[in-house]
Amino acid sequence: MTTRDLVSLLEEAYDGEPWHGPALHTVLEGVLARDAVAKPVAGRHSIWEIVLHATSWTREVDRRLQTGTAGPPVDGDWPAVTDTTPQAWQAALQALGQAHASLITTVGQWPDHRWDEMLGDARNLPEGTGVSFGVMVAGLATHHAYHAGQIAILAPRD
Repeated sequence: MTTRDLVSLLEEAYDGEPWHGPALHTVLEGVLARDAVAKPVAGRHSIWEIVLHATSWTREVDRRLQTGTAGPPVDGDWPAVTDTTPQAWQAALQALGQAHASLITTVGQWPDHRWDEMLGDARNLPEGTGVSFGVMVAGLATHHAYHAGQIAILAPRD
């Protein structure tokens, strides 16, 4: 993959028109705070929790590209929803958008020849090591697609 391909893949998954269905940003349009915090399926994550999770991992992939090191997301894998006001929901959506924009900038600055470099030596699924930087970025795009599908199921529609 090239830098251009990876930027395109991320943009499409976040706010483009991917072939698989609505993009992450698109599926979040019109979701209200009360719906985002609801748990219509017992034992499953809410839309709000998914947004915080997606933001956390977007920031982590950005950090990994900048530092060359793997680690857990600074905000945690599944950050807790602590404020359920409409203002906090808008702030969560803005944080996701900002994380995406920062990642696009970072990815856009990478030279094509570096995408095959490995993050860590051995494959460690929980730590996300033993894959190339290109695979990691493409993985985040598929992560967004996966969670967009979850949100599409959870979000109330007219």
